[in-house]
Amino acid sequence: MQTSPPTPNSVPPQNHALEGKDSFPFPTFDADSPPNPNLIDTCVHCGFCLATCPSYRVIGKETDSPRGRIYLMDAVNEGKIPLSDATVEHFDTCLGCLACVTACPSGVQYDKLIAATRPQVERNHRRSLPDRLYRQLIFSLFPYPNRLRVLLVPLLFYQKLGMQKLVRATGLLKRLSPRLAGMEGNLPTLTLDTFQEKLPEIIPAEGKQRYRVGVILGCVQRLFFSGINEATVRVLTANGCQVVIPRTQGCCAALPEHQGQHEQAQALARQMIDSFEGTGVDAVIINAAGCGHTLKEYGHILADDPEYREKAQDFAAKVKDAQEFLAEVGLTAKLSPLTDEPLTLVYQDACHLLHGQKISVQPRQLLRQIPNVKLREPIDAALCCGSAGVYNMLQPEVADELGQQKVDNLLGTGAQLIASANPGCTLQITKHLRLQGKEVAIKHPMELLDCSTRGVKL
Repeated sequence: MQTSPPTPNSVPPQNHALEGKDSFPFPTFDADSPPNPNLIDTCVHCGFCLATCPSYRVIGKETDSPRGRIYLMDAVNEGKIPLSDATVEHFDTCLGCLACVTACPSGVQYDKLIAATRPQVERNHRRSLPDRLYRQLIFSLFPYPNRLRVLLVPLLFYQKLGMQKLVRATGLLKRLSPRLAGMEGNLPTLTLDTFQEKLPEIIPAEGKQRYRVGVILGCVQRLFFSGINEATVRVLTANGCQVVIPRTQGCCAALPEHQGQHEQAQALARQMIDSFEGTGVDAVIINAAGCGHTLKEYGHILADDPEYREKAQDFAAKVKDAQEFLAEVGLTAKLSPLTDEPLTLVYQDACHLLHGQKISVQPRQLLRQIPNVKLREPIDAALCCGSAGVYNMLQPEVADELGQQKVDNLLGTGAQLIASANPGCTLQITKHLRLQGKEVAIKHPMELLDCSTRGVKL
């Protein structure tokens, strides 16, 4: 594949793959920010990452582990192997859960390595036509709530007319296309709320105002879980926050950024920054784990943009997960029991909250403040549920095995209710609860805090 020649200082001097690259008879990485050899060299191949890697645990191949993928990155960098279908497949099986980053004793920044690799794959590897079309469908719809809302109209009738039950009962879609079946299997029950925007642009604080905060509505959250956004706003206002919700905000860019669509991610990040410019907020609040991790990475995503570099850093510094923010500033509203009897909860750690943002204690601290709540911990709590953005649509077989394991572990606690702080995780867990015939409620921690604040029983 023909690429432009490397520019001076565009890559570290240790990256020999780009020297005389035109002489390679096969596709390789180009000169635009390939995986940094200095970061690659920090991996001592100790194998501590293997036990924590969900794809390695399911597939069982070294090349589908963080250590194996780093070997592949290095080999492609050095021009020893091509960026072929086989190589790309191993990069594609990575969920990007970042559990290996937490586990690594050498501090290998695998998150930066895989983030650099995926745009290279999209630029320098030609996928099959069906794969390209399927990915184009995802990237053209999911980051754009207004487009997706139009598609949901026929899907509403699909559910209401009973066609969904028929399709799922026959298993025909899974035989025809496992990927489309994976997408359909995560479709939640649609309601008229999906097609409405209820929240005003400014919501005043209750009582004395302590902070002025912005709230990001998200894409999947806005359409499928609008009640979580409404609950988040009520909790914030009840605890002395004036809430600002700019109408011009769009997608946070998590979905395209995680899949190597870097230019699309940059455009969405700029739009998000512009939408909050001049609002004068003390913090920007997000209640979806995957979105929060990407929002906090805006400084990196727009590092090469001279116009937005500083804006991105300032914006990212203000981003707070809703639970992180409330644990930091403290709850002032009185909390009431959610049930007449003690309620046993299990908290599901979303990967990009636990590994990406290092937020684990705060949600548990907040939930324990609710009277009569007993919190239990699942085994393998750090294992990814298999959602991982759109991973369960792109790699449905691996995702299904992980989803089943996650649900088994959550049910093993005997908890009456599951608390999940990420919409993708909630959809994935709900799917596998349904497949196992289990009826256990799933609520966002903000919904539980909202009910407790308002004195509403579950």
